[in-house]
Amino acid sequence: MGSFDPSGILRHGRLLAIALAWAALLGGCATRSDLPPAPATAATPEYNYIIGPLDTLNVVVWRNPDLSTTVTVRPDGKITVPLAEDLVAIGKDSTTLARDIEKALSKYVRDPVVTVMVTGFIGPFSEQIRVIGEAAKPQVLPYRQKMTLLDVMIAVGGITEFADGNRAIILRTSEGNKQYSVRLNDLLKDGDVSANVEVKPGDVLVIPQSWF
Repeated sequence: MGSFDPSGILRHGRLLAIALAWAALLGGCATRSDLPPAPATAATPEYNYIIGPLDTLNVVVWRNPDLSTTVTVRPDGKITVPLAEDLVAIGKDSTTLARDIEKALSKYVRDPVVTVMVTGFIGPFSEQIRVIGEAAKPQVLPYRQKMTLLDVMIAVGGITEFADGNRAIILRTSEGNKQYSVRLNDLLKDGDVSANVEVKPGDVLVIPQSWF
């Protein structure tokens, strides 16, 4: 499933800088009619949650309670469990990681059976939802399947009084940084459910400031 790549932090730092620049540029635009509206649906049925740094994992080794443990994925993307050190967790789903732990434990335990459950969700940088600009609480959010714009707005506490919500954009990193317009004012102030679109892993929501 791939190993931890420290350069990813730098790449996403550059992406955030680009998005912030867009936030400044959007402040001077009169409309976002030059961008296509965000598609109403974005989730894919085959989506599997991928483990990221600082996720909390419950590792259960059947019939071996002394080997079962709860661990937090380190910033370097690795974990240490009893009898197995420095196992790469980032970029893998829980099933793949469980098989890796079984392989490591098989040196000491006969036919180990391991289950990994994610109990604290942060997610990898590439799948986090970033909200910048005139949100009440700009922040990074873990992605959830079928997560919508309204879910994001609830998490960040809505938009500020200075926001121009109908000129907000989604920067979709999974589609080569393609930009889509979204209508936050219509959604939050007018209750227009047609403005409630799904987000995708890695989306950056940029909310510009109103000049009026």
